[in-house]
Amino acid sequence: MYFIWYLLVAMLALSVMVFLHEMGHYLAARAMGVKVERFSIGFGKILKKVYCCNTEWAFSAIPLGGYVKMKGQDDSNPLAKDYAPDSYSSKKPWQRIIILLAGPLANIMTAFVIYLILAFHGAPLIAASGYIEPIVGEVQKDSPAQKAGLKKGDKIVSVNGQKIIYWYQISKAITKSADPVKLKVERDGKILKLKLYTMSIRGKNEFGQNIKRRIIGIAPQIPKDKLVKFHGSEILFYAWNETKNASLLITKGVGKMATGEIGSENVGGPITIFDLLMKFAQAGFLYLLFISALFSVNLGILNLLPIPALDGGHIMFNLYEIVSGKELSENVFYKLTVLGWILLGALMMLGFYNDINRLIGG
Repeated sequence: MYFIWYLLVAMLALSVMVFLHEMGHYLAARAMGVKVERFSIGFGKILKKVYCCNTEWAFSAIPLGGYVKMKGQDDSNPLAKDYAPDSYSSKKPWQRIIILLAGPLANIMTAFVIYLILAFHGAPLIAASGYIEPIVGEVQKDSPAQKAGLKKGDKIVSVNGQKIIYWYQISKAITKSADPVKLKVERDGKILKLKLYTMSIRGKNEFGQNIKRRIIGIAPQIPKDKLVKFHGSEILFYAWNETKNASLLITKGVGKMATGEIGSENVGGPITIFDLLMKFAQAGFLYLLFISALFSVNLGILNLLPIPALDGGHIMFNLYEIVSGKELSENVFYKLTVLGWILLGALMMLGFYNDINRLIGG
């Protein structure tokens, strides 16, 4: 029973992200004078539809995406164009680019709003562990920190002259600094100056790659309620910084996969998506919001990839038209679109294959 409940919650969360993405396209299309013939959540057979605001609104059988079908634009039949005044095809390339960008931007804005909500409420540690106050909660035995005299309860004020406000800034400053590292520490209302030499350890980065890290051997003081609180301008800073970091993380991940730095086994499919959404939903609403923000950014960034079947591919077509002053030939456009669908289908099959392997491997 609980499985079904959390599966429904996961489906609802995914549907909301897809709805907001498609709503971005819908609103931009209407603003540019393009008729939207259908707005569908899901693909395949239409289960329920209503007609409103000159558009057919539909729920379809496969809840793994959605689409907006604009007049004069049909990915299932790329050569079917309509040049009526209210058609997508009749609009200038820059207008079409705005329509195409609106969906991914809606997802990124959604993530920003979610991070704002988390910051207003108090974000769980998994969503904001780096924003803990720079107060030492633990000093590793025989570490550079212990040898330099750092103690539990010390507040790190600066690293090599760089002001420290949040915990994550400590490791960033240490990474950029040469030894010896100079710390300013607040203890019992007094400022102490300490100097230490870092030590290197082997670890893994966010992509699972083996790396060397320079550390000093300290851990933060964890808030008792396990929530990170923000005040005033910190709320906006957190939302902006996390939206930016999530976007850069996904972009870097795609780049590393394209260059072969990380393997294709990292591609996840629908089972992975629903599994993560369900697990975070079980942990609580704040955790579901956090993973939804990450998935929303993921949806936005991945749709900007220059694959013809995605928004990014269509943006490339329109940029070509702006630069060359002419549309792609029908033959080239058709072949690229079909190639895009093949590539997208292959990626989906790879994700599904990886999902099955993960299930078999536990």
